[in-house]
Amino acid sequence: MSKKILVTGAGGFIGGYIVKEALKRGYETWAAVRKTTSREYLTDERIHFLELDFSDADALKKQLCDAIAENGRWDYIIHNLGATKAVNFLAFNTVNYDYLKLFVDTLISLEAQPQAFLMMSSLSAVGGGDEDTYEPIPSRPIPHPETKYGVSKLKAETYLQCQSTVPYIIFRTTGVYGPHEKDYYLMFKSIKKGFDFSVGFKRQLLTFIYVEDLTRAMLDALESGNTNKVYNISEDKAYTQKEFRDMAKKALGKKFVLPVVCPLFIVKMVCAISDYWGTITMKPSTLNRDKYNILKVRNWSCDVSEAKKDFGFKIEYPLERGIEEAVKWYKQEGWL
Repeated sequence: MSKKILVTGAGGFIGGYIVKEALKRGYETWAAVRKTTSREYLTDERIHFLELDFSDADALKKQLCDAIAENGRWDYIIHNLGATKAVNFLAFNTVNYDYLKLFVDTLISLEAQPQAFLMMSSLSAVGGGDEDTYEPIPSRPIPHPETKYGVSKLKAETYLQCQSTVPYIIFRTTGVYGPHEKDYYLMFKSIKKGFDFSVGFKRQLLTFIYVEDLTRAMLDALESGNTNKVYNISEDKAYTQKEFRDMAKKALGKKFVLPVVCPLFIVKMVCAISDYWGTITMKPSTLNRDKYNILKVRNWSCDVSEAKKDFGFKIEYPLERGIEEAVKWYKQEGWL
């Protein structure tokens, strides 16, 4: 009998790829969605859908109880639900911490803990690396989150780690890109138009992971049997903005792209104004104070040796290949 897996946040960019990888491996795959969730990338007829309401404790308990009573509990759970943009800390905290806490508490109350519970976190939960030595962020750093988003993720990590009956795996992931993704797409779109914007004049090291490398790593980690572990997840190489620009330029067939370096103080002002407008309209903006605190960090390189050791983590899509695949998809779909 195939193992059962539940994926929350299944309708999002990463969620759709997690479901795809789980189906590829023969899992009985459950996609947790809301009534309003787009199912554009969840069209495989083998998918079992489950509507979960994380804003209502009683409703969530009934929904999980009914599903478990009818189908049994899940062997693995990937909690991919999260907010990366929000108008204030309360909104971040609600989605990234409160929903995780309620979900875990409900599973415990139903005695439905899985063999392994993988939580999608972020390098933002621990903050950037040393900006003098440029040493990679270690596997066991002292957390110093610099954003509201990072604080909310660190709170969720801490709560999960305190539950003795839930075998957890936490992925602190760097920037994820690939087909369907919309933030890096804006960078490709700008480069296609002939401009590449970067922030600050001090050397900056960036890290990336192609979405299929990430989702493969998730299932590998679950299947490894290693639990109660926290991993940095990134391609094991850092890049400069120029290196990213040159790869994107090549994939897009551009002969010349003008690099535009924005001083940090200007970016800070733009992000503050955008953030203020987002608060007034109650619509989170891509540029905000949190985003500024991420953009200003000079070192996002990280040590992934623990993941390599425990479940054979490896990259099949180094940045140049990943960019080629992403750009190819954007072109095919008419985005570029």
